[in-house]
Amino acid sequence: MIPLLAIAAWSGTGKTTLLKKLIPELCARGIRPGLIKHTHHDMDVDKPGKDSYELRKAGAAQTLVASQQRWALMVETPEEPELDLAYLVSRMDVSTLDMVLIEGFKHEPVAKILLFREGCGHRAEELVIDEHVVAVASDVPLTIDVPLLDINDIQKIANFVTQWVGR
Repeated sequence: MIPLLAIAAWSGTGKTTLLKKLIPELCARGIRPGLIKHTHHDMDVDKPGKDSYELRKAGAAQTLVASQQRWALMVETPEEPELDLAYLVSRMDVSTLDMVLIEGFKHEPVAKILLFREGCGHRAEELVIDEHVVAVASDVPLTIDVPLLDINDIQKIANFVTQWVGR
């Protein structure tokens, strides 16, 4: 089973900002990360007016768009009540990956690093540190029973993730 590590936090805490710095640092260390991003918004990776968009809107249940540089599979899921993280991971070619980073999915039973920033509308006491939390990255000191990482020190966060993947 490929290692899954979620970066979980309240909206506005900086999950994407952290991942945009962490991913290239992991790549520089020879770790090949995949990424699954959860969004609460109606999301479309296709553009109106493009052939693939028009064909998908015509009723195709699955549309695969491919070029020499990349391919994307879009699957219509109007009947699905919830996202299934295990299923989404199973759609990835894990033979080309060393781990999968997950943005969001904070309620899934997978290893996660929680993010906390003072001034983002929540108190540290609201953090839910359960058996799946492997660390907390924060911009303020916290008294917790898991490793505390400096949210602004991407090198130390990458060190932690590198050791965690190699465990």
